[in-house]
Amino acid sequence: MKLIKAYIRHRKIDEVYKALKENGFCCMTMVECEGTGQYSDHEKDHISDKYPFADAYRVIKLEILVAEEHVSSIIEIIRKNGRTGYRGDGMIIISPVDEVYKVRTDESGILAI
Repeated sequence: MKLIKAYIRHRKIDEVYKALKENGFCCMTMVECEGTGQYSDHEKDHISDKYPFADAYRVIKLEILVAEEHVSSIIEIIRKNGRTGYRGDGMIIISPVDEVYKVRTDESGILAI
């Protein structure tokens, strides 16, 4: 199993989510957060009022837990639908997952997702 974390522009989450869902990837976590990096404000995206000293900007952190065979498909979907072509389009991080347990049913491993 793998955990995919993707940091994408706030305004691209609709496209990314819809494309993932259309391709059978329904289960994910989305968190609105703020980040810093090599960002280009080409369309005046929201710059943080909370952290103006750090030039922070809004991003969505998307997390998806999947079987390893789905990783490349999900990466392709996120890249295609999350891209604007400008600096600051985000990044995708893939991490191994050792164990997963479903709280309600006590299922574990791939059955838990």
